[in-house]
Amino acid sequence: MNTVGSSEPRMTTMNVTEDLIIAELEDGRSISVPLVWSWRLSEATPAQRSNFEIIGNGEGAHWPDIDEDISTRGMLLGVPARPSKKKVAAS
Repeated sequence: MNTVGSSEPRMTTMNVTEDLIIAELEDGRSISVPLVWSWRLSEATPAQRSNFEIIGNGEGAHWPDIDEDISTRGMLLGVPARPSKKKVAAS
């Protein structure tokens, strides 16, 4: 009998372009969300965007330079980051 270790989506790699946040998943899928979904990443420099680590067993990614976390599940469910209180007040 074959059993599945986990049904949770797991990212194996991450790439941030000028327009997209792209994750490759353990099961072979690629998912992407617009860069603007993360105001921290959209305001970050290219060097800051490329400095990340996969966290947990692929549950998400963390960018230490800008204190941003994005979960694999959040990307799949289409959950953008909430804007900062400073950005909301300026709107």
